[in-house]
Amino acid sequence: MTDLMRPERRPNSPLFSSGPCAKRPGWSPETLNNAFLGRSHRAAEGKARLKSVIDEHRAILGIPEDYKIGIVPGSDTGAVEMALWSLLGARPSTILAWESFGSGWATDVVKQLKLDDAEVVTAGYGELPDLNSVDWKRDTVFTWNGTTSGVRVPNGDWIADDREGLAICDATSAVFAMDLPWEKLDVVTWSWQKVLGGEAAHGMLVLSPRAVERLESYTPPWPMPKVFRMTKGGKLIEGIFRGETINTPSMLAVEDVLDALEWVKSIGGLEGTINRANANTKVISDFVEASDWLDFLADDAAIRSTTSVCLKITDKWFTDLSDEDQAKAAKSLVSILAKEEAALDIGAYRDAPAGLRIWAGSTVEADDLAALMPWLDWGYAELKNTFK
Repeated sequence: MTDLMRPERRPNSPLFSSGPCAKRPGWSPETLNNAFLGRSHRAAEGKARLKSVIDEHRAILGIPEDYKIGIVPGSDTGAVEMALWSLLGARPSTILAWESFGSGWATDVVKQLKLDDAEVVTAGYGELPDLNSVDWKRDTVFTWNGTTSGVRVPNGDWIADDREGLAICDATSAVFAMDLPWEKLDVVTWSWQKVLGGEAAHGMLVLSPRAVERLESYTPPWPMPKVFRMTKGGKLIEGIFRGETINTPSMLAVEDVLDALEWVKSIGGLEGTINRANANTKVISDFVEASDWLDFLADDAAIRSTTSVCLKITDKWFTDLSDEDQAKAAKSLVSILAKEEAALDIGAYRDAPAGLRIWAGSTVEADDLAALMPWLDWGYAELKNTFK
């Protein structure tokens, strides 16, 4: 394909990274002008802003009043680790893993916590294990949306209402883009850097009353790092869930996420952000349906992510390559698109099959995705002409 056939229009923003993700439309550094800087986050105004982050999340997401919401260190990873180290071990556990992060939680439970009765249930990239076979007498750890596989659980129907174990859910690339059944979930974690397009390093942790009861009635046998401790004297440290963070937060990041939450409200709240993610995904889906070289990593449309869209190259020329050469070719395609400033950071996750991963979360504009689609065809034609 010659230069004359190069698409004429580029996306206004080529930012399609799956994390940190694109800022909200219209964002600028001036948004942070009123950040609470040079003051203690424990001052009255600092605590008020942190509590506002919690209150806005509860109101927008519809989190039940009797659920606890905390801002914790270490982004989504820190929030998940807090839950695993603090809650597991009281009863047998099951870890469901169908992508890299789920596999990471399984490694932590089996190799770090060394739980005696920990079952790991896996599925390949693009697939889900049999969710209906989960034994809810056991604690169950799972990702709602596989950021590295483009696979999500279709709903919460498989989670038992009368469960004896806890449902511990890493929902970092799902919250604000998918409607979560909070009553089905006992622990939910996420990061500001995903669907909100906020800054990294801070995680959100939601605990149901059942999870709080576990914290107050069970003491793990292993030493607990300070940043993981949520109880004192057998009682929940309530301050963590009023904005009194365990360690010092970035008040710049706090100001940024408050701005993102105001934007969410301005577009219709949770319904608005879900609709934007769905519309974005439809742009990609329509393109893939007409493509003769590209397909979704997940064959089943019911379990495809509407945020972290993972794609595989199906052209025989590509599939006939060795795994090593497939990886090289996919990276070359990503480089071609980046050089043209059509798309940045859209390579598949390092542990996933070679291909593309395009963020379609709510801060991305559907018009930018529409502008990107012809570039995928052009870039792939360039790849076939030049790859050796």
